[in-house]
Amino acid sequence: MDLHYLTVILLGIVEGLTEFLPVSSTGHLILASELLGYDASTWAMFNVVIQLGAILAVVVLYWRTFWAVGMGLLRREPVSWRFLRNLLIAFMPSAVIGLALHDYIEILLGAPQVVAWALIAGGIAILLIERAVKDQRFHGIADIPTVRVLAIGFIQCLAMVPGVSRSGATIMGALMLGVERRTAAEFSFFLAIPTMLGATALELIKKGDQITSAAVGWGSIALGFVVSFLVALLVIRWFVGLVSKHGFAPFAWYRIVAGVAALIWLGVR
Repeated sequence: MDLHYLTVILLGIVEGLTEFLPVSSTGHLILASELLGYDASTWAMFNVVIQLGAILAVVVLYWRTFWAVGMGLLRREPVSWRFLRNLLIAFMPSAVIGLALHDYIEILLGAPQVVAWALIAGGIAILLIERAVKDQRFHGIADIPTVRVLAIGFIQCLAMVPGVSRSGATIMGALMLGVERRTAAEFSFFLAIPTMLGATALELIKKGDQITSAAVGWGSIALGFVVSFLVALLVIRWFVGLVSKHGFAPFAWYRIVAGVAALIWLGVR
């Protein structure tokens, strides 16, 4: 297989595997650029667009939930309005802070060492939070109080540091604030939709020259999108079942091992 298309498929798999796991998809894509030796700036638009493939997987898997909420909004059902309200409130901190700090975030995206240390620190944090959390009183997204939803939104902003993980920050923040595991994971999935759409829109606006040039090629971008979508479909179902039974510790240990390995590799290459 041509090396270019092998890279396309590998990056699509990495995005689909890691977007919704608490291991940082952005961090893995940054480390992949270092490992595979490709020019990350050339592939910037590719990495942005294939994230939408993973987001589409959430829409497909949870279409019944979105349909029920949409119908509930039309019928003015309070639970549907609370569901929508909580998603929008949790999204607002990342929208405001992400826009304000976009240039600084771009600098961090070029620092693989930051990713490695963030993977390790995040893994340790997950282990500590898993042991400390006992109170899980909220079993539905619409049931989470507004103040706690806003706090989860601010905690999600920690993921602007590459390697922290948007889903990991959101899920751990939700657990600390009394949300049970499955609901915390699904809240992270749903919150990814406005968050990633907003981030993608910002990237498209900031990098308009890459939109027209598509240095990687639109055929490659389409292939990466499809691969990301298909892999994410499988991962989301598996992930929800796993954390409902076993928690998040396996991902914490993976983060620590991956971070240490990355530091060693970056130090000796």
